[in-house]
Amino acid sequence: MDTLAELRAGRLAGARRIDLSCGLTEFPREIFDLADSLETLNLSGNALDALPGDLGRLHRLRVLFCSDNRFAQLPESIGQCQALEMVGFKANRIRTVPAAALQLPALRWLILTDNQIETLPEALGQCAAMQKLMLAGNRLRALPESLAACSRLELLRISANDFEALPAWLLALPRLSWLAGAGNPFDMRAEQAAIAAQSVPRVDWRELKLGPKLGEGASGAIHQAALGPASRPVAVKLFKGAVTSDGWPHSEMAASIAAGAHPTLIAAQGRIDGHPDGTQGLVMALVDPSFRTLAGPPSLASCTRDVYADDAQWTSGVALRIARDIASAMQHLHARGVLHGDLYAHNILWNAQGGGLLGDFGAAWMTGALDAPQAQALQRLEMRAFGCLLEELLERCSDAPPQAMVALKDRCLQADVSARPSFAEALALLQGELSP
Repeated sequence: MDTLAELRAGRLAGARRIDLSCGLTEFPREIFDLADSLETLNLSGNALDALPGDLGRLHRLRVLFCSDNRFAQLPESIGQCQALEMVGFKANRIRTVPAAALQLPALRWLILTDNQIETLPEALGQCAAMQKLMLAGNRLRALPESLAACSRLELLRISANDFEALPAWLLALPRLSWLAGAGNPFDMRAEQAAIAAQSVPRVDWRELKLGPKLGEGASGAIHQAALGPASRPVAVKLFKGAVTSDGWPHSEMAASIAAGAHPTLIAAQGRIDGHPDGTQGLVMALVDPSFRTLAGPPSLASCTRDVYADDAQWTSGVALRIARDIASAMQHLHARGVLHGDLYAHNILWNAQGGGLLGDFGAAWMTGALDAPQAQALQRLEMRAFGCLLEELLERCSDAPPQAMVALKDRCLQADVSARPSFAEALALLQGELSP
């Protein structure tokens, strides 16, 4: 029996989570029978355009997903659910966000990606617990000034909007670490220049023989492939066309090209021409299979922090090598005017002998249109992301970590953005620790 039938038959008493994706056009009132237990409600992938006015009866509700529906307005009634920590309304038709919908003191994670929102209410700044705010793919030209008071905000996605400039206060938020801003008018010229540049060779699609899929993300799929008459092993990323949580795929391609080559960066080696469907793509180095992902992405519970395997552990020497390699890659990117936007362990491959490799440019963007103080402030934001990575590496050391690395972590995590070190300084320190 399907979930909706079980719900209507009263067989889900005590359920803490309900997932319903079955073409719903109206909210099933039977859900209220679970008010004393229900904590997660997933109504994504339906045809809903409204929620009941008495939604607050779900007094234990902590997570609400309503993505891929037909909402034109963020329902005011979600503001009644005072226990809500996560709200997701991705890929709807939302134009209006009422202040009443945001009266949520416990809200940590708000997803409004891929809608038609032009303005947000000042009430957003009252969500003092906010850590993660996903706004890519809308029509925003500004953010509410009140958001400057959200001192816990760590991850912000404002890519693929209509910003002519970045809000000045954004660059001073004490915990902001992962910021994506590509695909806005202020960044467009730099993107177009990167894509038009001949900095990476063009590869004819007919020279590639596509192999098995290695992985797939929001922006595209990565395949193993053979290139040219010699069948050189490479990896190929084929982009999707739709906006993602991080922004436009063409912004990712522009940043990948602008990044250039570096030994500890999984960067573009060629740009694909002549795909029969017009699909855009990049050729990249095929990473040795001995490398594996350092961690998994954040969970609902961890919100902004990656999730490591229970048995994840390494020596302090390995931790130092990974940190050094990632600092080296980031220094290279910053020197070329590229911000990674998503410096996380789940975007790092590693092995005990080879150190670390940084990949995934889905949230990357360029600082070419910004003045030097702005660019430097944005680079210092990414130093906090590096501090989080150092903290996670240090926590899992099997022996005593070097105090210099501990001290560097503390400097990267300090609230004063301007006082954080640069990646050049961090790299010099880490290299010194590794010197014989």
